[in-house]
Amino acid sequence: MSAAPVAHADPRTRCDRTTAWGRLQAHYARVGRCFDLGAAFDAEGAARVRHFSQQAPHVYADLSKNLIDVRAEALLLQLARECGVQQQRDAMFAGAAINHTEGRAVMHWLLRKPPQTKAGQGLYAIDLVADALREVHATLDAMLALAEQVRGDSAITDIVNIGIGGSDLGPSMAVKALDDLRPQGKTLHFISNVDGMELGSLLRGLRPESTLFLIASKTFTTAETMTNAQAARDWFIAQGGTDVARHFWALTTNRPAAAEFGIETTLGFWDWVGGRYSLWSSIGLPIAIAIGADHFRQLLAGAHAMDEHFRTAPLEQNLPVRLALLDVWYRNFHGFGSRCVAPYSHGLRRLPAYLQQLEMESNGKGVDAAGEPLPYATAPVVWGEPGTNGQHAFFQMLHQGPDVIPVEFIALRRPGRDLPGQHTRLVANALAQAKALMRGRASPDNPHRHFGGNRPSTFLVLDALTPEALGALVALYEHRVFVCGAIWGINSFDQWGVELGKVLAQGLEPRLASGDASGLDASTASLLQRLL
Repeated sequence: MSAAPVAHADPRTRCDRTTAWGRLQAHYARVGRCFDLGAAFDAEGAARVRHFSQQAPHVYADLSKNLIDVRAEALLLQLARECGVQQQRDAMFAGAAINHTEGRAVMHWLLRKPPQTKAGQGLYAIDLVADALREVHATLDAMLALAEQVRGDSAITDIVNIGIGGSDLGPSMAVKALDDLRPQGKTLHFISNVDGMELGSLLRGLRPESTLFLIASKTFTTAETMTNAQAARDWFIAQGGTDVARHFWALTTNRPAAAEFGIETTLGFWDWVGGRYSLWSSIGLPIAIAIGADHFRQLLAGAHAMDEHFRTAPLEQNLPVRLALLDVWYRNFHGFGSRCVAPYSHGLRRLPAYLQQLEMESNGKGVDAAGEPLPYATAPVVWGEPGTNGQHAFFQMLHQGPDVIPVEFIALRRPGRDLPGQHTRLVANALAQAKALMRGRASPDNPHRHFGGNRPSTFLVLDALTPEALGALVALYEHRVFVCGAIWGINSFDQWGVELGKVLAQGLEPRLASGDASGLDASTASLLQRLL
């Protein structure tokens, strides 16, 4: 199911080796370090909002409350051009092997491309892309047919997705976000942790005859996933289940291993689909079961609209680019080490966790594409909780703590299905927090009540939490991560940093059974003995 990726010459220039980098350092020292948001609004008023806001497909962004002026923006755009962002973007959309450490193309964008697009148009006049697109839609049609089969089967009431990382975070986030579309009588569950408490507590409330398990593992060897899958099958058989093939399906490319497990229904995907970019592939089967085939196609359409915006819009009005440039400005010049994501939507409550993997696994790298150590920071820590919960937890630190932490608010113009009368209060809180962070409040007589203000924030608005809007929002973040990686000169599509711990765990597991601590460092040996 894979074709050889297109060879390409790497167009990138590392950011610290550009002319713009030095100019940005000088501008930060002269203007950026002491930039005053309140003064900027007093001087520029609505013109500032017009300049630093824009509508992209399904997402409106107000960037005006950020610590940035027109000159800094111009220099950041110069930086993007000098780093070859446009050329790197075009290489991705041409099917080039931009994941050079693994020799793979990066084509998650193809998973949401409509089938009617003809080869021979612009960047898509490439056999690799045209052939892959046909395979994509054959797999998509098969997946959506299976999803509709489950939705129409009244005997199946519970669907349990067993996966980890990208096989869990993306589908879980999307299913929760679009819960208004889930049919009555179907409940989706997500199991990822190898801690037996997670799966065990779920199984106590399930019946084997009404449960479908989806085993999501590209290789069908992922340790945590296969441990949980085996435990689920053991439970199924112990509870009297007799038809493993009906109640266990696999999302994998390793069909022989799935067949050995007893699985007959499998859906595969491609090596150019990274795990954290895979919710658009057959890994999205639980999403399709939850929202239906038509709505899943709308999810893809929203993402494709953002793909086309990213591919074609000028850098000055390209929202993924503008957000990424803010990230670089804050990380490498202001020195801000984290970013808070605050979705004022219960449906988006798992978005911060999803973004943690998307951003930190993609761009948490310490060497450049050539393997040279980087002298500057890359991915910030991404964290957050939905509003208004976060206001009663960590907003104290955002307002009055010594660290400046940019905040990303996400709000919906229209409420969801339930209790729509509460939506006005929810949105009012989001607006109030962004205003308070910017303006603050002086308290000369009581420093404990003083709010210094000048705390930056971005405000994203969706018309409603629809499949199209969610697709566009997720694609926006994907392309933002790509642009940051392109500027930092790193490979955003490998994840070698997850390997070492897994390898060491394989060696330590038998030691926990035997008690053998020989050859271990003193701390690990002591902890092993304590955990026996």
